[in-house]
Amino acid sequence: MHDPLIRSRAVALVRSGVTNADVARLLDVPPGTVSYWTHIDRTASGTAPGIRPRPCPRCDGCDLDEAAYSYLLGLYLGDGYIVQHAQHRAPVLAITCGNAWPGLMDACEAAMRSVFPGNSVHRRRKTGCADVKLSSKHLTCLFPQHGPGRKHERPIALEPWQQRIVRAHPWEFVRGLIHSDGSRVINWTTRTIAGQPKRYEYPRYFFTNTSDDIIRLYTDTLDSLGVAWKHLRQRRRAQTISVARRASVALMDAHVGPKF
Repeated sequence: MHDPLIRSRAVALVRSGVTNADVARLLDVPPGTVSYWTHIDRTASGTAPGIRPRPCPRCDGCDLDEAAYSYLLGLYLGDGYIVQHAQHRAPVLAITCGNAWPGLMDACEAAMRSVFPGNSVHRRRKTGCADVKLSSKHLTCLFPQHGPGRKHERPIALEPWQQRIVRAHPWEFVRGLIHSDGSRVINWTTRTIAGQPKRYEYPRYFFTNTSDDIIRLYTDTLDSLGVAWKHLRQRRRAQTISVARRASVALMDAHVGPKF
């Protein structure tokens, strides 16, 4: 282990044009160590050979697949999180998907690849679920809702450019929210017809979240789409929004559908 000050001085000297060999002799450090430090520094700055900084739709104005982004934004607000690990130079986005929904994992991975073309996407298996993950320096550019603490413990509001995307692709946003923190279920009841009990089944959509702001984003988008909804009465902190009217369920079926 070397003193961090020596490492910083070595990197600064190399940046100024001093060769690795001269830096090694000057600081009495093995040449291989100086080469390693230089490689790490150039990789972090995107100047290492063969490494190009990937453009960002917000920083560089490059194209963004807005439909895929609207879906991924819904997934992130539901079951996603962004973390910065000490061993990684860039933050990591992870969307947690249950093992019962392999199609959801595929859809999540496809959206990530569309929004971040060129970035690696992988899955980390856990008990009963998997995290679909990618790393990018520009995650906080595209997901400014990231911050310290849990999402329901801080304000969640969309930036004007995000609002424009959600208005243009509202069903993708709703689908992302449902696929993360929602479900489509079949309720049933019985009625007596001509003296005989008859079973009736009807589908409903539920969305549950603890953040008042995320609930409001969901219901405001439903309102813009003409989907009728109502709050369910619950004693727990989380809120559940139900869509049960036949016409509204038909709209959700046409554009969202169940997890798969």
